[in-house]
Amino acid sequence: MFKVAVGHSNDPDSDCAIAEVLEQCQKSLAGKIPNAGILFAAIDFDHNLILQEIDQVFPGIELIGGTTDGEISSVLGFEQDSLTLTVFCTDNTNLKILAGIGENVSLNPVAATSRAVEQALSKSSNLAATICLTIPETLGSSGVSILNGLKLALGQQVPIFGGLAADQNRFQQTYQFFKTKVFSDSVPVLLFCGELLFSHGVASGWNPIGKKSLVTSADKHIVYEIDGEPALHFYHRYLGSLTPAAEYPLAIYGDVTEQFYMRAPKTHDSSNGSITFFADVPNQALVQITQASCDDILTASKISMTNALENYPGVEPKVVLFFSCASRRQILGTRAREEYQIAKSCLKIELPCCGFYANGEISPNSGSNWTYFHNETFVTLMLGEK
Repeated sequence: MFKVAVGHSNDPDSDCAIAEVLEQCQKSLAGKIPNAGILFAAIDFDHNLILQEIDQVFPGIELIGGTTDGEISSVLGFEQDSLTLTVFCTDNTNLKILAGIGENVSLNPVAATSRAVEQALSKSSNLAATICLTIPETLGSSGVSILNGLKLALGQQVPIFGGLAADQNRFQQTYQFFKTKVFSDSVPVLLFCGELLFSHGVASGWNPIGKKSLVTSADKHIVYEIDGEPALHFYHRYLGSLTPAAEYPLAIYGDVTEQFYMRAPKTHDSSNGSITFFADVPNQALVQITQASCDDILTASKISMTNALENYPGVEPKVVLFFSCASRRQILGTRAREEYQIAKSCLKIELPCCGFYANGEISPNSGSNWTYFHNETFVTLMLGEK
């Protein structure tokens, strides 16, 4: 038995919100006790209070979570300033769902991710990790460095999903959750070990234009030159006088296939022609500038969901998780709620769904187990039992 329940409240009062969420989960569980859970919360809630209330109702639950830029669920759809909890129940002794945490990830991503994975696996009864979910720190750490650390700790072939915690575009401080405690500068993980079925889909909606070019000078998330000329000149060649912005991200080709992942511009320096992106861009990467309409961006949620459905290896999944990008929400504006509605319309049955808007998404590309760090991308993850 593998059962999932979702609760979601948009009550601004922390006490009332968590009471409503827990009541919804308990009603759906019908007496079953959850093993694990994921909490997504707006930045202004009393997170300590919320975690204590969850532990009162579900003592010892293997719980992780983080703050967000918006929340999604099958209960309320798209919301901001809300609280949503997803809980997982299983009585299968060959499926364990286990949490871990690594602190001070900005100082040493490899050490922090190793501690998080080791803590979770120490409770796994020798079951190997099937997938990893994570909602790590945003502001003082490189999402790519955190992902690389997790790959080292888990092994390169374990798929990793999730998104960076957010703070509603304030870029001041994000929070991560582990059991009954609130952290910052940390990487929480939830490992599904053993007999789990899953599938995923990934799409952005942005379309490459122009020829592929080569990054000839970059230092982590700052790109100095593309095709031997200042990166800003490369952008101006296609956009004229327009400033590099999230509406025109780079497509980064990560392997020999035609699949790519996205990098969104953050700022630029006119004095040296460099562009700072929201995540690392590899030296010698092939790139193309991209463009998209709001309709293109929204259609990507349908493509992501359809790919996950078509690739699900079982009869039907038990839950759908979504990880979308804060930049997508900002670009879509008042149409942001359509993203979940379009994705959900692909489902022929009612399923619990939950997700959040992140400061960067983590997922393999479609049809692969090799995990990438994405920007401006919509990720669908389906989970079920064998």
